[in-house]
Amino acid sequence: MLTVGLTGGIGAGKSEVSRLLVECGAVLIDADRIAREVVAPGTPGLAAVVEAFGEEVLAPDGGLDRPRLGSIVFADPGKLAVLNSIVHPLVGARSRELEAAAAEDAVVVHDVPLLTENGLAPLYDVVIVVDAAPETQLDRLVRLRGMTEEDARARMAAQASREKRREIADIVIDNDVPLAELERRVRDVWAELVRRARAPKDPVPE
Repeated sequence: MLTVGLTGGIGAGKSEVSRLLVECGAVLIDADRIAREVVAPGTPGLAAVVEAFGEEVLAPDGGLDRPRLGSIVFADPGKLAVLNSIVHPLVGARSRELEAAAAEDAVVVHDVPLLTENGLAPLYDVVIVVDAAPETQLDRLVRLRGMTEEDARARMAAQASREKRREIADIVIDNDVPLAELERRVRDVWAELVRRARAPKDPVPE
């Protein structure tokens, strides 16, 4: 098994890269999706979030009001740290369960938005960073996700810098390109991942 940490700044196109890697044959473990599952209605995770932030973060249906919570935590690093301390351990535990269930020869891609911020690079055999210029990120967030420019800039500022992400990368995928070129680049990266997965492992010293 080859474990891959996939990350990138918000709006860099990481989700598109993860989709393409799955098409190539990767087993995807999506931290964002798991993060939603662990705070679903009725879970201990949601109860802990409500205890920390109050019932104002609940939607009328009893689920988490994500836009409301986001507007609170992304404007306050202290509150973001509190949220992360609740959610991240739950996400980590579930991710390990899913990885353990994958085939022995699988390439397992962990899609982890905050991999850099949380110092998780050593957990993976390979770290891939999807990179895009800040102006590209901002354009995608405003144009495609409907964020205000202020909200988009706040979310970008809450993440690690572009330079910090690139520092931890074994492979960088530049996504300031059209989709067809991105697809070609991802196929090349997949070939490299398969090569690494098949390479003999170093013997464990006695």
